[in-house]
Amino acid sequence: MSASGGTKAIVAALAANLAIAVAKFVAFLFSGSSSMLAESVHSLADSGNQGLLLLGGKKAKREATPEHPFGYGRERYIYAFLVSIVLFSVGGMFAIYEGYEKIKHPHEIEHWYWPVGVLVFAIIAESFSFRTAIKESNPQRGQKSWKEFVRHAKAPELPVVLLEDLGALVGLVLALGGVGLALATGDGVWDGIGTLCIGILLIVIALVLAVETKSLLLGESAGIEDVRKIEAAIVDGHTVTGIIHMRTLHLGPEELLVAAKIAVQHDDTATEVATAINAAESRIREAVPIARVIYLEPDIYNAADAAKGPDAQASPGGPPHPAEH
Repeated sequence: MSASGGTKAIVAALAANLAIAVAKFVAFLFSGSSSMLAESVHSLADSGNQGLLLLGGKKAKREATPEHPFGYGRERYIYAFLVSIVLFSVGGMFAIYEGYEKIKHPHEIEHWYWPVGVLVFAIIAESFSFRTAIKESNPQRGQKSWKEFVRHAKAPELPVVLLEDLGALVGLVLALGGVGLALATGDGVWDGIGTLCIGILLIVIALVLAVETKSLLLGESAGIEDVRKIEAAIVDGHTVTGIIHMRTLHLGPEELLVAAKIAVQHDDTATEVATAINAAESRIREAVPIARVIYLEPDIYNAADAAKGPDAQASPGGPPHPAEH
């Protein structure tokens, strides 16, 4: 993982969740609280998720092979998607099941000081983990809102940890509320309601993660700022006079493919064109260092074809425009 901040946030979350999972499970054994059981499984699932993220980061570093010539950068997306599945099934569905059972068959919470004490401890520990994730995300987030950062980040680890930690904190508050109301009213149904709310929360977070990581798996283009930098770097105003069309694709969070058809003068020699292409590739890599795979195809610019529009199908050298059939 190129972003050491991502690894740091994952390790901090993993350490916090392992400690919290043990504490919650002990509290469940003493109190019988379904909220505590749901929360202990939630923390255990989160710990497994952080392990998956670390494993994905390690596997993504493998060298490219003839079978996988563009490398293994997308491993990080695959493991992030697995996280959403684990959070949905092991975390959310289990909590909903436990909440339903507790509402159907409520019982009084015993040794109330165990769940309350552990929940307070867990809120403090999760707050430190969440603070670390926020601190490590800020340099990458820049001026973007948190919603934009989660939606458009190309590296999945920090958004995943952020949403997990946020969900954990809100879930802990819900669990504390359920336990508190159950103790105040003497009705264990409130403990079940708190557990049910935790399950719904986890499923919502899992669905958000699944949607975002699915988009990354399908293949996303470079961000708007990087696209503008690449476009500016390609054109030199002499041999390369313009961009006919261009496509970008993230092969991984820190590896970008750039493919473009560029306009050159009709009387340029092959040597001049090749030299201009090599120079353009160097400028692209300098402007956007993650642009590691670059294919530039020269073509003769034709004003009449260009007037047909930005569609690549209408570009010089491409398939005939549908209207021409």
